[in-house]
Amino acid sequence: MTTFEVLFVCTGNLHRSPVAERLLAAALPEPDFRVRSAGTGARPAPMDPLTSEILTELGGDTREFTARPLRAGQIEKADLVLGLERCHREAVVRLCPLAMRRSFTLREFVRLTDGTRSGTPHEAVRLAASRRGLAVPRPDESDGIADPVGERPDVHKARALEVRDAVRALAGVLATSP
Repeated sequence: MTTFEVLFVCTGNLHRSPVAERLLAAALPEPDFRVRSAGTGARPAPMDPLTSEILTELGGDTREFTARPLRAGQIEKADLVLGLERCHREAVVRLCPLAMRRSFTLREFVRLTDGTRSGTPHEAVRLAASRRGLAVPRPDESDGIADPVGERPDVHKARALEVRDAVRALAGVLATSP
């Protein structure tokens, strides 16, 4: 199998997408998978300290993380692009329209694949894309995970747990071994 690349996208690349990146990378390590993240409004900066603390509790690696701004080249290289909210998926498609069939929100992708393995990771992406127009539309908030910026620490943790749960389901969908 060639390396399957997943790109997570949020706004600042300081909270949700780093948690998703690091937890999926722990569940589906290289060389079969390459997991990265970026932000639609990100500037190079270290991970938010509270997010780092929560990610460590969840078993994620916080070392050598720097927030990255979203660029078309990152999208073009990715086999699957997962926004944390619909606005992130829309930003991805504006930058790289050809990525539409492989761009989803994290929760949307899990929902469209029914959270079950369906062959190779590429087959899972094709399955989700084929079901997108057939699925009943959902409210924005059910397919997204809200930004915890400016919220209390317990809200940060709750958002990280939402990401963790979605990433666990994602890992089950993408896993290549039984």
